[in-house]
Amino acid sequence: MTRAFAVPAADPPAAVAHFLARLSFETDVADVHADLTAVVPDLVVVDSRGDAAWAQGHLPGAVHLPTALIGTRAAGTVPSGARVVTYCWGPGCDGATRAALEFARLGHPVKEMRGGYEYWVREGLPVVTASGVTHRPVDDLTAPRASAACDC
Repeated sequence: MTRAFAVPAADPPAAVAHFLARLSFETDVADVHADLTAVVPDLVVVDSRGDAAWAQGHLPGAVHLPTALIGTRAAGTVPSGARVVTYCWGPGCDGATRAALEFARLGHPVKEMRGGYEYWVREGLPVVTASGVTHRPVDDLTAPRASAACDC
């Protein structure tokens, strides 16, 4: 008896559709970091948290636009047709999902960054604070050590 397959896996075509759909709605911290580093044109990363959270730290290059303000301020902040990635606190928060929904309603191609600010910080990536750009140590439960690579 297998617990992992106590409910049989979906047939391969259904699995392809499911996993492709997930990837069309979500992206991960490493891919967002790579795109920000490469300065991908027409990409806007939106921090949907409130003012105090933004001040605590945010992704370099991110735009601050709390979810409640997207409907009234997005047009003046995010260029028409821009591809948007939203993030909030972390995987236990639906803030980025709500923000992504608002951008989708406005007609933007949009994805949610899985893991949010929490996983960005835990992976040792740069954050902007009032003191400047800083890094926290890598949590090796969320990211490989410098001597290892995820290679996924």
